[in-house]
Amino acid sequence: MIRVILPAHLRILAQVTGEVPVEVQGPVTQRSVLEAIEARYPMLRGTIRDQVTEQRRPYVRFFACEQDLSHEPPDAPLPDAVATGAEPFLVVGAIAGG
Repeated sequence: MIRVILPAHLRILAQVTGEVPVEVQGPVTQRSVLEAIEARYPMLRGTIRDQVTEQRRPYVRFFACEQDLSHEPPDAPLPDAVATGAEPFLVVGAIAGG
């Protein structure tokens, strides 16, 4: 079971509180985790990544094990600690401004 932490606005949209557990079949990658989230919570489709290109949305970042994984290839394996459920996969809303 993969533990996912979503930002507050996406938790509200998905009508969940706390961590979101998802089951991933096969390799644990950003793509497989996001597909599992979107399958379980279809209302999140298009909010984390573009529905057509599947590219990460601007101002959305991915973190795991204190590492920014936002620019890693979507099919690169996530750290073992995430795959085993010891550490969560974080979806974070980035902030910009001046």
